[in-house]
Amino acid sequence: MIPAARDDFPEIRNAVRALVREFGDSYFREVDDQRVYPEAFVEALTKAGWMAALIPESYGGAGLGLTEASVIMEEINRAGGNSGACHGQMYNMNTLLRHGSDAQKQRFLPEIASGALRLQSMAVTEPTTGTNTTELKTRAERRGDKYVVNGQKVWISRIQHSDLMILLARTTPLDEVKKKADGLSIFLVDLQAAIGNGMEIRPIRNMVNHETNEVFFDDLELPADSLIGEEGKGFRYILDGLNAERALIAAECIGDGYWFVERAVQYGSERIVFDRPIAKNQGVQFPIAQAYMEVRAADLMRYEACRLFDAHLACGAEANMAKHLAAESSWKAANACLQTHGGFGFAADYDVERKFRETRLYQVAPISSNLILSFVGEHVLGMPRSF
Repeated sequence: MIPAARDDFPEIRNAVRALVREFGDSYFREVDDQRVYPEAFVEALTKAGWMAALIPESYGGAGLGLTEASVIMEEINRAGGNSGACHGQMYNMNTLLRHGSDAQKQRFLPEIASGALRLQSMAVTEPTTGTNTTELKTRAERRGDKYVVNGQKVWISRIQHSDLMILLARTTPLDEVKKKADGLSIFLVDLQAAIGNGMEIRPIRNMVNHETNEVFFDDLELPADSLIGEEGKGFRYILDGLNAERALIAAECIGDGYWFVERAVQYGSERIVFDRPIAKNQGVQFPIAQAYMEVRAADLMRYEACRLFDAHLACGAEANMAKHLAAESSWKAANACLQTHGGFGFAADYDVERKFRETRLYQVAPISSNLILSFVGEHVLGMPRSF
């Protein structure tokens, strides 16, 4: 096993790693080939209690922090799996945990912890606004004891395998608020009740086996008690979920990065060409070593982002930097691994091409590398806004 930046939480690591390896590379390869959801794997994670890691013990969960949750995600990817099928429940949970009412927590958390309900989906992104969240167009209008939602979302994942969805919509028109971030609200949507009754989904086939959709709202009615927190404060609430999302995605990329390094080291040490292991050549060895160092550095930033989040301290900069550094380093490791394998890197049976495609996503989502660079330039370094 290649050394990590830190090797704490050995019980979590060993247990998650063992669970993933019960399924094996062939399982994830077949799921990818058939473009299906890894239902059996997610069910096994749920039964083992890992999907309820962040839920307090009083509601039937494990009561762990984001740091431990990130280790779970890391180990899934490091063992050859893909956390993209299940990570939504981890980061979506924080919005409900930190801003939901006691009644909402009492109603939903025990069932989520037991696996009776899944909270895997969050609807924020729109086709015309992208990451410019304060300009989103989806509207939720209060009418008596309900809200009526109209609008459109895109790249909304795991809807077809979830029971609940976090929805961000504008409840006060943009031209009526003092600050752009005001007037946005969060709702907890019962998907079974919504789909076909004002909510329509259209799957988007994409480069990786990642279930994601366009979503259309046409007079979708939501009960007033589906509102999370105070009306108009949703943008501030959603940041908890987004910061957790960045940190967890960073952990997944780190897991990928270590996986690529381990596979490259193994193959390069065993593959004999011209009567010598190819890893004996600096042209093969050095890119792997460089990628490994960058993965370890990103790993440390991941831990810092999680530490701050768990302490309820500002962590936007650290969460974004962790995600950026981890995505960049895992992509560098992916390229080094593919190059080391040569033609066999393109063969499905080696799993490199599958993981190569999966880790490439995180250069783009859930936020692009360029937007993180602009965030750091403006909000951390104090330079003029670049756009």
